[in-house]
Amino acid sequence: MRKPKVQQRTERRISAALRLVMVAVLLLAQIALVVGLSDLLKQRMALAYTVLQLLAGVVAMRIWARPGATSYKMGWIILVLFVPVVGLILYLLWNGDRPSKRLSLKKPVPIEEPLAQQELARTNLEKLRQTAPQWYPVAAYLDRKGFPLYRNTQLHYLPTGEAYLDDMLTVLDTAQRFIFIEYFIMAEGQIWDRLSEILCRKSRQGVEVKLIFDDFGSMMRMPNEKVEELQDAGVEVKVFNPVHHYVNRLYFNYRDHRKITCVDGDVAYTGGANIADEYANLIERFGYWKDCGVRLEGEGAWGLTREFLQMWERMGGGVQHEYDYYRPLHHPAAQGFCQTVVDGPDDNPNNAAEDLFLQLISRARHTVYITTPYLAIDEPMLKALCLAADSGVDVRLIMPGIPDHKFAYLVAESYFSELMEHHVKIYTFTPGLIHGKTVLADREVGFAGSVNMDYRSFQLHFECGEVFYGVPAIEALLEDMDNTMSRSALMTPERMAQRPVWRRVMGTVLRLFAMWM
Repeated sequence: MRKPKVQQRTERRISAALRLVMVAVLLLAQIALVVGLSDLLKQRMALAYTVLQLLAGVVAMRIWARPGATSYKMGWIILVLFVPVVGLILYLLWNGDRPSKRLSLKKPVPIEEPLAQQELARTNLEKLRQTAPQWYPVAAYLDRKGFPLYRNTQLHYLPTGEAYLDDMLTVLDTAQRFIFIEYFIMAEGQIWDRLSEILCRKSRQGVEVKLIFDDFGSMMRMPNEKVEELQDAGVEVKVFNPVHHYVNRLYFNYRDHRKITCVDGDVAYTGGANIADEYANLIERFGYWKDCGVRLEGEGAWGLTREFLQMWERMGGGVQHEYDYYRPLHHPAAQGFCQTVVDGPDDNPNNAAEDLFLQLISRARHTVYITTPYLAIDEPMLKALCLAADSGVDVRLIMPGIPDHKFAYLVAESYFSELMEHHVKIYTFTPGLIHGKTVLADREVGFAGSVNMDYRSFQLHFECGEVFYGVPAIEALLEDMDNTMSRSALMTPERMAQRPVWRRVMGTVLRLFAMWM
């Protein structure tokens, strides 16, 4: 007799929880062993412990000499120097110089664009230089990083997770050639049921369907049986960085945090929303869940399709056709330009996403509005925000009123006082959680994607997003930001002063170790 669905779901969740607990216990056992070894060395083998301390000093100097965020390096240096045995082992396990090798990813092979496409990208850059010279250096920088500038793209801003996911599912149902999907979290529920039904049906109809999801993001919420149902229907599935393979791979670093959907080459999506019911407010977790995303129709859709294909091949997957098959077939006339940007630990320390944020902030003359659920930034980003505000730019940060990660929010709070001293306005979204990741500069350039303003997005995760210049959707983004701020509380020095002492101390301490949060 078949078990009731509620019982099946409960059993699957118990199984997933036990899986995570088992891995966590084994990891803690490893750490306990290392701590015990450290104490033994300190008490019984003073010479050996002294050698370890010297080695820790050498490693700390190596960490300091490496390029990258100062605050990120300081967290490792403190750990290595104060608890050398634990610190050295964790550093070796979790902070390798070659994340691709650790993740068994193939070296990325640049996708060579046809000469006609290269010439078109150069023409687009020249047109942007003529129409918006202030932003030409931003687009030129991204172009040199391998991200072409596109025209003939209708870009639609989707102001909520509900709108994003419903629009995406509607378009997926029209797919005739292929569907590519890549998300950090996929969780069973109403959204998944709709998505799964579409993917299975389309695959059986002969549509090429490929799906990537991150194991850590989904492990407690995506049962193996659901994945097997897709595979039985012909859907190709790849799991990014499986947690269960090795205990030492239970680290929060090097996750696939990207959100990408591609349909038939002509339509693509990216944004902040994952495949789970809370993103569409079908269930409540942290008050109202405010998310967003963008839909691209036309030439610009190729940017996201191309990046999915590259990740798929890096994970060892194959494709059924030559790359030209997956290019857009329709090129609608549209105002403005757009540019796909992706990022990952392979790029450290020259991270395209972080550099993009720095440029948008530093080049703005009038306004910089940013929505982000998290704030854990290094000195250059902090200085850029403060310098822009001190120069008369209206800089505003919109953050959660009900955060989903309490410790991470304490870290964010540790920046508030300094930012406000330099005239940065900080809003907290009263109804709930801000999860959308957006930037608006001078009412001329916008960004939407998966990139948070924290170490994890800038240095440790694989991310993506879309930059758009002079498109009508910028007005929709501005309207949404204005509406969000009208439902938010403005942070003041008085509010900050009322915080308990323990919150201030905890935030300052946690800030040193923000790369693990």
